[in-house]
Amino acid sequence: MASFRIRQYRDQDFEAVRALFARGILEHAPAGFRHLLRSARVRLALLAVFVAARAGAGSWVLGLGTVALALVLLWVLVRSLSADYVRDALATDLCDVPGTYLRAPDSCFWVAEAGGAVVGMVAAVPAGRGELELKRMSVSREQRGRGLARALCREVLGFARARGYSAVVLSTSMVQVAAQRLYEGQGFRKVGTSHPSLLGAVLNFQIFHYRCDLGDAAK
Repeated sequence: MASFRIRQYRDQDFEAVRALFARGILEHAPAGFRHLLRSARVRLALLAVFVAARAGAGSWVLGLGTVALALVLLWVLVRSLSADYVRDALATDLCDVPGTYLRAPDSCFWVAEAGGAVVGMVAAVPAGRGELELKRMSVSREQRGRGLARALCREVLGFARARGYSAVVLSTSMVQVAAQRLYEGQGFRKVGTSHPSLLGAVLNFQIFHYRCDLGDAAK
């Protein structure tokens, strides 16, 4: 198994980091769509759409076609949540990584490198109240299962301890189950939930908020 190393971000990592982040976020859209389809409220709404279209058009085919169109619309809405999040990140902090994470006090941005390529990333910024926030965690699909995410998480925890922070906080989406397991295995506990937007609230798409008190973190 090839080795990897974690190092601080360099200017030449710019395009690789942005592409890695975008791919990592957008690949969760199908899981979000499946979550939506498991919702009883959504299933009832689709049934109502079918019944109304069937009654109005007098055709089973048109009723099913209307449901298919509704499913396409739901997929577009779900993917737009991910796409909007990516666009916002690429236009803000990931547009100027050195300015956001390397020049600011108690902030940093790391990449995991394997075979000369950037295959993972994570950032840390102060969150106030003696807390440090873990942000922008992503590992390429091909490199998962090798411990990169765990190593990146521990890099942030060690960075926070070295600077005297009492806790590390983070946010992740409800469909990122593997990430939730990773964080919980490193001592994080869920402390709250929120919706990323009004559309997210309508679709019942939640963001989970985690906190790791550094005395409780896995060593």
